Amino acid sequence: MADYQKIHPVMDVEAAASTKEKGSSSHQQQNPPQRSIPVMHPNPPKKSRSCFCKCFCWTVSILVLLLIILAAIGGILYLVFQPKLPKYSVDSLRIRDLRLNLDLTLYAQFDVKITANNPNKKIGIYYEKGGKLSVWDERAKLCEGFLPKFYQGHQNVTKLDVALTGQTQYGSTLLKAIQEQQQTGRIPLDLKVDAPVAIKLGKLKLRKVKILGQCLLVVDSLSANNKISIKASNCSFNLKL
Repeated sequence: MADYQKIHPVMDVEAAASTKEKGSSSHQQQNPPQRSIPVMHPNPPKKSRSCFCKCFCWTVSILVLLLIILAAIGGILYLVFQPKLPKYSVDSLRIRDLRLNLDLTLYAQFDVKITANNPNKKIGIYYEKGGKLSVWDERAKLCEGFLPKFYQGHQNVTKLDVALTGQTQYGSTLLKAIQEQQQTGRIPLDLKVDAPVAIKLGKLKLRKVKILGQCLLVVDSLSANNKISIKASNCSFNLKL
């Protein structure tokens, strides 16, 4: 019996490797490489900006709180002291001299008596140095004097005698106009007050303020050394901080 020999085909190793590489290459060609796209995130708020906002908010809050506290203190003081403006009136006016100088200026010398009334129950008034009282015609200032320095207590009435002197340009024209008005028996005058004062609340003396005011007068004559009658008087005053 004859022996049969089985012959097995020999695999070409190089061909197989080449085939494997081709298959792998074709697989790589079918799946292109993927690219990753970065995601843009918004920038976080800066720390300095946050600090500025906090500081601004705190500053505004503190200012508002201070305003509320000051308003409350002012309201309490107003209710406790109930401040009122002092009142003034012109009691009499005397003409010592009113004449025309050689240089054609008008010389005037007046004596004015006024009453200062402090109606406040808990507030005193210090009249400081430098207060002025002046008398004006419709056209110019005739004379001026200084108010005395003194302290006026609570609910006090003080009488003041003030001497005023002055020289005015264009005296001949001014004197002629005054003489014409004197014939009618009604001469309008404007008495002005400028008084620096300091307010005393209890034992506390506050800073200086000014009392400004005027009294519109109508007198019958401006003859020297004659009795002058005040026919009308209207006074108004205000406080200037």
